[in-house]
Amino acid sequence: MRNLVLTATRLAPLPPSCGTLTATCADPERACTWLTAERLLDPPDDVEITILRLNDGSRTPEHVALHSSPRAVLDDDNDNRPARQIVALGVLPDEGVLALLTRAGEIATLALDAPDEPIRTIGDIDDGIDGAAWSPDAATLAIVTRAGALVLMSATFEVIAEGPLDREDFGADAPTALGWGSTQTQFHGSLGKSAASSSTLPALAAAPPSDDTLPRLTWRSDGAFLGISSLSPPSTNNLRRRVIRIFARDGSLQATSEPVPGLEHALAWRPAGPGLLAATQRFGGFVGAGQGRRGRHDVVFFERNGLRHGEFEMREGEGRVRKEGREQEGEGYRVRELGWSAGGGVFSVWISRKDADAVQLWTTGNYHWYLKQELTPPPGRTRFSSVAWHPEDAMRMLLTTDDTFVEQHLALETCSTPFDTGTVAVVDGANILLTPFRTSNVPPPMYAHTLPLPPTHFPPSAAPRHIALAQSTDTLCALSPSGHVTAYDLRTHGRTLDPRHLFSADLSGALDAVWRETALWDGAVAVLGATPAGHDILRLAPDRDDPGAAHTCVGAVCVGVMRGGRLIAAVASAPGHPDSTNVLADVDAPSVIDVPSDIEAPPSVDSANASTDAPASAQSATHAPLTLATSATSFACTAEFVIYTTAVHEAHFVRTEELCAAGQDGPDAGLPTVRSEKRRVERGARIVVAVPAATALVLQMPRGNLETIYPRPMVMAVVRTDVARGEYRKAFVACRKHRIDLASLVEQDFDRFVTDVPVFVRQVNEVEYLNLFLTSIGQSALSVERIGVLCDAVRTELERVDLKKYANCVLTAHVAKKPPELESALGVLLKLKESDAALVEDAVKYVIFLVDANTLFDVALGMYDFELVLMIAQYAQKDPREYLPFLRTLRALQPDYQRFKIDDHLRRHASALRQIARAGSEHFNEALAYAERHRLLEDAIQIWKSTEQYPAVLTAYGEHLFERREFRQAAIAFVEAAQHRKALVAYEKALLWRELFDLALRNGLEEEELLDTAYRVADDLIGKKRFGEAGRVLLDFAKDVRGAVNALVLGSDFSEARRILALHRETELLEELVHPATLDARQQTAEDLAEMREQLRKQVARVVELRVKKTEEPDAFYGIDDAPELHNVDVMTDASAFTAFTRYTAAPSAATGTTSKRSSRSKRKMERKVGSGRKGTVDEEEYLLKSITKLVERFRSLQEEAGALIPHLLQFTPTHRAEACTLQADVAAFETELSEALAVVWPATSEEQADDEVGWAKRMDEYARERERAVKAVKRPDIGTGKDEWRARVVEVGGV
Repeated sequence: MRNLVLTATRLAPLPPSCGTLTATCADPERACTWLTAERLLDPPDDVEITILRLNDGSRTPEHVALHSSPRAVLDDDNDNRPARQIVALGVLPDEGVLALLTRAGEIATLALDAPDEPIRTIGDIDDGIDGAAWSPDAATLAIVTRAGALVLMSATFEVIAEGPLDREDFGADAPTALGWGSTQTQFHGSLGKSAASSSTLPALAAAPPSDDTLPRLTWRSDGAFLGISSLSPPSTNNLRRRVIRIFARDGSLQATSEPVPGLEHALAWRPAGPGLLAATQRFGGFVGAGQGRRGRHDVVFFERNGLRHGEFEMREGEGRVRKEGREQEGEGYRVRELGWSAGGGVFSVWISRKDADAVQLWTTGNYHWYLKQELTPPPGRTRFSSVAWHPEDAMRMLLTTDDTFVEQHLALETCSTPFDTGTVAVVDGANILLTPFRTSNVPPPMYAHTLPLPPTHFPPSAAPRHIALAQSTDTLCALSPSGHVTAYDLRTHGRTLDPRHLFSADLSGALDAVWRETALWDGAVAVLGATPAGHDILRLAPDRDDPGAAHTCVGAVCVGVMRGGRLIAAVASAPGHPDSTNVLADVDAPSVIDVPSDIEAPPSVDSANASTDAPASAQSATHAPLTLATSATSFACTAEFVIYTTAVHEAHFVRTEELCAAGQDGPDAGLPTVRSEKRRVERGARIVVAVPAATALVLQMPRGNLETIYPRPMVMAVVRTDVARGEYRKAFVACRKHRIDLASLVEQDFDRFVTDVPVFVRQVNEVEYLNLFLTSIGQSALSVERIGVLCDAVRTELERVDLKKYANCVLTAHVAKKPPELESALGVLLKLKESDAALVEDAVKYVIFLVDANTLFDVALGMYDFELVLMIAQYAQKDPREYLPFLRTLRALQPDYQRFKIDDHLRRHASALRQIARAGSEHFNEALAYAERHRLLEDAIQIWKSTEQYPAVLTAYGEHLFERREFRQAAIAFVEAAQHRKALVAYEKALLWRELFDLALRNGLEEEELLDTAYRVADDLIGKKRFGEAGRVLLDFAKDVRGAVNALVLGSDFSEARRILALHRETELLEELVHPATLDARQQTAEDLAEMREQLRKQVARVVELRVKKTEEPDAFYGIDDAPELHNVDVMTDASAFTAFTRYTAAPSAATGTTSKRSSRSKRKMERKVGSGRKGTVDEEEYLLKSITKLVERFRSLQEEAGALIPHLLQFTPTHRAEACTLQADVAAFETELSEALAVVWPATSEEQADDEVGWAKRMDEYARERERAVKAVKRPDIGTGKDEWRARVVEVGGV
C-alpha cells in the first residue's frame, strides 16, 4: 500500500554542438554516467558519436572523445524504428573500457583509465547489428545481426557461439506430451466420439503494425539465460509474428514461446522475484491480433520455458473518444520499451504518444498491478531518446531527451494520516483508493472507497505526481505533473467516505519547474518542485476564510529551499513563532521554515538564487541528527511514539518525550541512549499506518496481505492517559479487550488508586468486571501487602454500597488475597444466611467455583461449624457416604476431644495437641504419645508447664534428645526432670566429665561404680585425643598416677607428667615412662622433618619448571593453538561439533553449536576439579603454591613441638642430650632451606615485570588471565624467623 513518489530530479543539458543524446550507461565504480550523442556528418553517410561523462551530482557533462562511424541504412521504411545508431553501450569493469556497438556493425572501445587515448575499433560485423545486450556481469555479449544470426562473444570479443536465430525446434526444454488433457481424451457429451477427431485451426498470430521489426535482447539477472524477441519469417499468408526464444549462456536454445497473437517487440526480464519475461500484446484492429476488445493493450508475462504466466491490462486506451461511430482506442500511441528496476519492484513502460512521450511506472501487490507514476519529459521537451534503470540503485532512473539528461530519484512511501480515521490513500492511475483503517481493515487490492480525480488535470491513463493527507483534518490533496493541486474533504463516517471537493489551485505560476511533492494542512497547500537549474522551489497557498475564494486560490508565495529536499507538513508551530501556521522541513539539510499566517503577495523569485528570496519572517534552525536505527525498513509517527520496523523483523516503539530529551542534550553530550520497547513481527512486515485512537498498528506482509496488531506500548499509552484522567472504565475495557494485566491500572499510582476506589467501583459497577479485576490483582506481581490493602479497600467499598449485590465480589476479595482468607469468605456466607438466605445458594456455588470444594470442606470443618460443613458438602455434590459417617462420629465426642479429632484430621497437629490438653488428664498418655509422634514435645512443655505432668513431659523430651544424640541437651532435660541416672548416662555420652562427677558425687554414687565410670570416661577422652583431661580424670577420681602419666605422655605433655610424678613422689616412673616417650617423640619429629623436606624440594622444583615453560613456551603452557589457517575462520560458523585439546582440558571436550546449563551435580564435580593440581593442568601452579603455604603452617606447629621437647631431652641422659642437639640442628637447617625456597617461589620484588604486548600476553584468553591472577593472589607465607621461642638458648650458646 505504498505509493511511488519523485524525491529528486537532476537535469543536465547537452552542449548544442554534440548532437542528439541516444544512449546512457551507468558506471557505479567511477560514480558517473557515460552518455553518447550522435550527429550526422556531411555527407550523411557517416555519423559523429560524442562520448561524454557526467559525474554523480554534477549538471554539466564533460566531453571525453569523438568517433566517426558509418551510418546504417535501413532496408525498408519503418517509422517505428529508432533513428539512433548506437545499439549497445556498456562498461566492462574487468577490462577497464567502455564498449559501444553501432547499427552498422562496428565494435569500438574507449579506455576509461586513459581518456586521452582515441577510441579503438575492435572489429566489424559485415551484416550489421540489429540488437545487442551485455550480460549483467559484463562477461558475455549477445548480438543479433541483420542477417538473423545470433553471436555470443566474451568480454575480450572472442566468439563463444554463433548460429541462426530462427530455429524450427522448441529447444532443450521441450515438454513431453503424454496426452493428458488433449482433445482425444476428453468427454464431449452429446457430440459423441466424432468430436474427438475434429480439429480447429489455430488462430492467426501476427505482429501489430506498431512493431518496429527489430529484435529485443534481455538477460536474466544471474546471466545464465538470454531472452530474444524477434519476428519470424513470413508465413503462407504473408504474416510475421513475434517469437520469444530462451538461450543458454553457451548459445544453446532452451525454449520457445507459444504463438501469441498481437505480441509486440518490447521485452524485459524481471531481475528478482518469479523471474518472468514481460512483453506487450495488442488486441483487435488488425489481422493476427489478439482475440478481444479492440484497443485492449496488455502486458503479458512468460516463464523461462516459454509458457504464459499472467497479464494485466494497460490503461492507455481509457477515456478515448469515439470518432465517426468507431472506437479509436489504441491508436495514436505505441510502447517503445519495457524495463525493470534493479530490485524488480518497479516496472516501467515507455509509451510514445502523438504529442509526447511518457514513462509509466507500475508496482504489484496481491496479484494486482497499480499504475503509480507517469514521468514526462522536462518542460520544453516532448520526446525521450532513451530510458534505463540504474543497475544498482533500485530507485534511480536514467532518461534522456534529444538535448538533456534527466535523472529521476524515486522512493516508496505510504500516504497515511495520524488523524483518528487512520486513512490510507493508494494511487492507482487516476483513481485514489481510500481505506479508513480505524473502522475497516480492507486488504488490498480491495479498498473502501474510490476517489476519481478530475480528468481536466489528471488524464485517466496517467497518475498524479503526488498525493498527501492532512495531519490534523480529514482532507486530501493531489498534485498533477503540471503543478495543479486539487483538495478534497473525505468526510469519513465510520466505514463510509463521502469525499467533497474543496478547492483547486494552479500553483505552478510562471515557473518552468518539475513539481514533485505537495503537502496539506487545514485547507492550505504547498507544492515542491525543482527548476532546470537544480534549485528547489516551494509554492504556498494560504487558507482563505472566504469559501468562495477557496476554489480559485490566488496570491501564492514562492520560497526557495535547498536541493534534494522533502516536504513535510507539521501540525504545531515552530518554537518562538506563535504566528506560524505550520512548519515545512527539508529533511536532507535539515532546515525549518516557519510559514506566517498573513502571507498575501508573492515576492519576486530569481530561480538562479531562490534560496535568498525567502520571506523576512522565515528563519532556520539546525538540530543535531539523532540516529535511532540503521536497519529500519519502515516507520510511522504518532503523538506518543516513533514506531519503526527493522530488518530483524522487530517493531520498535520510542517515546517522543525521550527523543526530545535526547535531542536537547546537545552535540557535546555524546551518543544519546534512547530506550525503546519492541515486539516481534512477521518476516518482512512493513508499517502501513498507526491509529493511536484505536491503539492499532497496520502492517503489510511481503505478499501484500494486511495484519492489524494492537501493540502493548500503544495500548498502555492510552491506558495511562485514561487512568491519569480518572476514566477508569475506559482503561479497564482497553486492558480487558487486549488481555493486559489489570494490575496496570494500579501500578501507575497506587496511593491515588486506593483513594479513588469509590470512583472505580462507581464506574466499573458490573459484578463480573469487578470479579475479573480482583482476580487479576490476586495473580499479579504486586507485593502481598499491596494486594491485601487493595482487596480490603475494594471489599470495604462494596460492602458499604450493597453487600447483597456484590456478595460474589466480596468473596473474590477474600479469596484473591495472599494467602486466601477462606475463613473470612465462609464467614460472609454465614452472615448472608442470617440476612438473606436466598443469596446463600448462589454465593456458595460461586465460592466453590473459586476454591476447590475439598479445601472449602476442610476450612469449614476447621471452623467447627457442622452446619456450614454440611452446606458446603451439599452444594459441592459430595457423596454423603463419604462425609456423613465421619460427621456423626465427631458429633458423638466431647467438644474438646471433638476438636482434637478435627484438627488431627486436618493435620493441624499443634492445635490438636492444645485441644486434647483441654480434654482432661485422662487423655494425657494419648496426648504425650501424640506429641512424641508429631515431634511437638517443645509445645507440650509449654502446655503442661506448672502441672503434675510436667516431669513426664520433660523426661519424654530428654529421651527424644538422647535419641537424636544431643546428649548435653538431654542431660539438662533429665536433670530438670530429676532423672539423675539418665542424666549421668547423658553426661557420660557427652564427655562432660566435670558435670558428670559433680552429679555423681552429689547423689552419693558408690566408690566402685565411680571408679568404673572414671576409667570409662578416661578411655573415651584418650580416644578423642583429649589426653590432658584423661590424665586429670584418672588422677582425681581413679587415684591412678601411672595411668595419668601414661595419658599425659601420649599427648607429649611431659611437663605436666613430671609435675605429677614429683608431687606424688613417684620418681621411679620417670625413667620407666617419660624417658622412652621423649625419645619416641624425637623420632616422630625427625620423620616429619624428612617428609616435609622431600615435599618442599619436589614442589619448588616443579614451580621453577612451570615458570620457565610459561616464559619460553607460553602457547604450550596456556594451550593456545596459533594455527595460521584458523585466523580467518568465521566464529559464527554452524559447525555441528568439533573436538578441542588444550591445557585446560586433560581429556577431550566436545563443543556443540548449542549451549546447555550444568546440573548441580556437574557443578560440584567441576568445583572439585578446579584447584585439584593434577600435573599438566593449568591449575597446577596455584595448587603448588597453596601446598607450600600449608607446609609452612605445618612447620610452625613442628617448631612449637620441638621447642617443648628439647628442654626435657637436655635434662635426661647423655643420649637424650645428644638427641636434643641433633633435633635443634635439624629444625634450624630445614628452617634455612625453607626460607631459601620461599625466596625462590615468591621473589622479593612485588612489582611484576610488564609483559610484551606483541608477544604471547596479547593472545592469552580471559581464562588464562584469571589463572594468572589466582596464582598471584597466593601470598608468600611467613615462617616466623623472628620468633625464637622454640629454641633452647643454652644449646645455641654452646652450653650443651
